[in-house]
Amino acid sequence: MSLYSFLVFIHIFAAILGMGPGFVMIYILKNARNMTELRHAYSIRNLLHLFVMIGGSLLLITGLLMGTLNPVLFQAGWYLMSLLLFLTALGLGPLILSPSSKPVKDLLENHPEEEIPEMYYSVSRKLFFFERLENVIFLIVIALMILKPF
Repeated sequence: MSLYSFLVFIHIFAAILGMGPGFVMIYILKNARNMTELRHAYSIRNLLHLFVMIGGSLLLITGLLMGTLNPVLFQAGWYLMSLLLFLTALGLGPLILSPSSKPVKDLLENHPEEEIPEMYYSVSRKLFFFERLENVIFLIVIALMILKPF
């Protein structure tokens, strides 16, 4: 197996292990009926986020290494668009998702009652919108990687 083939292998596994959990993170929270369940759902979500971060890092590293080994990729529109979209999606984390999740974290830590407050639903709606947007971006990246349309 060549180094390039090995990188492709790691790249595909990183996509499965890293991006797969990212597509279900919102849905883990949907069935929570009280604060105990919601806190538990967020703890599961945080564990899954580790897979997303490790997989995402591996995707970026292996993708750039493949481009370094095969420089013609840097001339391919699908590769450049995938890279741009991937970096855009990664930028959503610290720029939008992290600030949007702070009120949710505060609520999880400080809400004394068992009933989920209405404030959670309004705050989480904004967070979930950007997470869905990020998922759409990742689906476009996956489609570009598979189809290589231009």
